[in-house]
Amino acid sequence: MTSRFPRLLGAAASALIVLASTPALAAWSGHGTAYTPHGVYNGAHYGACGGGSCSHAGGVAGPYGGLATNTGTVTRTAPGQFSNSGTATGPNGRSVQHDGSTSCAGGTCSHTGSLTGPDGQTASTAGTVTREGSGQYSSSGTVTGANGNTVSHAAATTCAGATCARSGTVSGTEGGTVTHAGSATRVAPGVVTTGGGSTVVHGTTVVATGTVATGGAVVAVAAPPVVVTPPSPPPATVYVTPPPKVVVTTPPPAKVVVAAPPPRVVVAAPPLPAVIVRATPLPRAVYVAPRAVYVARPPRPAVMVPGHWAGGVWVPAHLV
Repeated sequence: MTSRFPRLLGAAASALIVLASTPALAAWSGHGTAYTPHGVYNGAHYGACGGGSCSHAGGVAGPYGGLATNTGTVTRTAPGQFSNSGTATGPNGRSVQHDGSTSCAGGTCSHTGSLTGPDGQTASTAGTVTREGSGQYSSSGTVTGANGNTVSHAAATTCAGATCARSGTVSGTEGGTVTHAGSATRVAPGVVTTGGGSTVVHGTTVVATGTVATGGAVVAVAAPPVVVTPPSPPPATVYVTPPPKVVVTTPPPAKVVVAAPPPRVVVAAPPLPAVIVRATPLPRAVYVAPRAVYVARPPRPAVMVPGHWAGGVWVPAHLV
């Protein structure tokens, strides 16, 4: 923490010197440390007011060495009317320009503003804060991104004694809602604890009159040494041995005995009596072959043909 704190104060002071170009009628400086479940954060800021305007510069160093800074100016333009502008730079070096205006009347302050990122995209904001009664406040507003999506938020804050409690709801464009709640309690001068387990230790130095920066000349405002007693370490972790694991043994399912079906009774039928059927013999057939009757040709007389020539061939005599 000691190595980061001078660098943090130097960054905030350098930014303020650039902003403050007129004599200041009042100036202040502060520093603080937040002990959170995510690590320790160290912050410091300077401010100066003059001629109806107040300029401020501050920074926060995270537990991993990242540094975020914020510079800006608030100007009173009329009774209950204010304008603001500034620049916020993250640990990655990307900057966002912001400006807006605020109007307060009848216990209510209304604010409108715009944000411009390093890539030129813009977002707009609007909201109101109303004092409902002693220690009672309500707030509502909207944030519209560069893509046209709008997120609405509403919250209520109640302060009593040294504790302020806050609860609210955030609604998205698709109807989803997120609720949040928390509290902060002042446990000692400059020491605040939150319901989330964080402790913030803050110290402030105020200079009623004097010049912080005039024409480039710097007047150092030395803050009195502040001895900050860090919160006591959390109590040692108590390990509670869990009770022995009870093992419930499920009894095996009851044995189901299935009786075998009775044997099948087969009754053998007595054989049928043999029936002998005697076929009536067919009458014997007698085949009588027909007698062949030979009919001889009647004899014919033979004719003697005497020998003769036929075509130059001699044919001897013969019977025809």
